[in-house]
Amino acid sequence: MNAQNLQDKPKVLKESKNRIKVDFERTDAKTRFKEKYISMFFLTKVVWFVFRLVLLVGISYVVLFPFFTKIAGSFMAPEDFVDVTVRLIPKNWTLDIYKGVLTELNYWEAFGNTLLLSGACALLQTFVCATIGYGFAKYKFKANGIIFLLVMLTMIVPHPTLELSMFMKFRYFDLFGILSFFSGGASVGIEAIDNILGMIKILPWPNGINLCNTYWPLLILSATGLAFKNGLYIFMLRQFFRGIPDSLEESAYIDGASNFRTFIQIVLPMSVPMLITVFLFSFCWQWTDNFYTELFFTTTKTVLMPDIIDIPKSLKTDYAGQSLYYAAIRNTCGLCIIAPLVILYLFGQRYLVEGIERSGLTAE
Repeated sequence: MNAQNLQDKPKVLKESKNRIKVDFERTDAKTRFKEKYISMFFLTKVVWFVFRLVLLVGISYVVLFPFFTKIAGSFMAPEDFVDVTVRLIPKNWTLDIYKGVLTELNYWEAFGNTLLLSGACALLQTFVCATIGYGFAKYKFKANGIIFLLVMLTMIVPHPTLELSMFMKFRYFDLFGILSFFSGGASVGIEAIDNILGMIKILPWPNGINLCNTYWPLLILSATGLAFKNGLYIFMLRQFFRGIPDSLEESAYIDGASNFRTFIQIVLPMSVPMLITVFLFSFCWQWTDNFYTELFFTTTKTVLMPDIIDIPKSLKTDYAGQSLYYAAIRNTCGLCIIAPLVILYLFGQRYLVEGIERSGLTAE
C-alpha cells in the first residue's frame, strides 16, 4: 500500500501543477503580468542577478585589465608611449617587439630547454608523489602521522633557508660517501667511473661530483619527492586516494594481484584527472621557476624561460618614453613566457577542474 502511494504521489503533484498552470493562463494579460513580474519573489531574483553580475564584472575587470594593458602595449610603437591620446588602442600597430623577443633573445632555445626540463620534472614528480600519497592513504604503519607531518612541513619551511645547503650538496655531490671511498684508496674502477661521468657531461670528482649547471639537481629532487611544492602534491593525492573504496583493491588482491600491480592497473587509471592536475601544477611552476634554476645554473650556457626577460639590441633607444617602452618590452617577454601555459591550460582545463573537485581538499 505504501509503495502504491509513493508511485501515485508524483502523478498528483504533476496534475496539480498542470491545473495551476492552466488556471493562470486563463486569466487576463494584466493579471498575469502583475503576478509574474510585480512580486517580491521576482524583485529578489532581479536584485540577486544584478548583484552577481556587477560582482563578476568587477572581479573580471580587476583580474583581466592588467593583461589587456600588457597585450595592447606589446603592439605599440615607441611613439605611442609619449602620445597622451593613446590609452589601450595603439595608433601605430607594429610587431617589432615580438620579432625582437623571438629572434634576438634565444626564445626558441629557451623554450626547448624549459620544455624538456619542466616535462621531465613534472612526470617524475607526478609518479613519485602519487606513490607516496598512495602509501600514506592506504597503508597503516608506525609513525604514519609523524612522517606525514614532516611532509607538510616542507610546505612551510622557506626555501631560501635551504639555499646554501642544497647548493653545496649538489656542488660536491657524493651519495653515501661512495666517491670518497674510491678516491681515498680503492683504485679499481676509477677510470671507468671517469668515463661514465664524462659521457653524461658531469665534471671530475676528486671531492665529489659537480652537478651544477646540469639538469641533474632538479631531476634528483623530483625523483626523491623533495622538489618545489611536492608536499602539496602528496597532500592532494593522499586526499584523493583516501576516497577510493578499499573494496576495489581487496578484489584485486583476491584475484592474485600484487600491491604494485593493483596500484598501476587499478588505482592509477581511476586517478587520471587528479594526475593531470598535479602534472599541470608541477609543469607550470617549473616553467616559470627562477629560484632553483638560478641556484643550480650558475653560468649562462643553459638558457631557460626566465632568462629571456631582457631588451633586444634592435629595440634599444634613447628618448623621452624610454622607461615606458622598456617596461612594455619586458611585459611582452612575460606574455611570450606564459603563452605556452595558456595553450596547455586550454587543453587540460577540464581535467584540472575535475581533479580539484575530486581532490578532497575541503574536508576529510
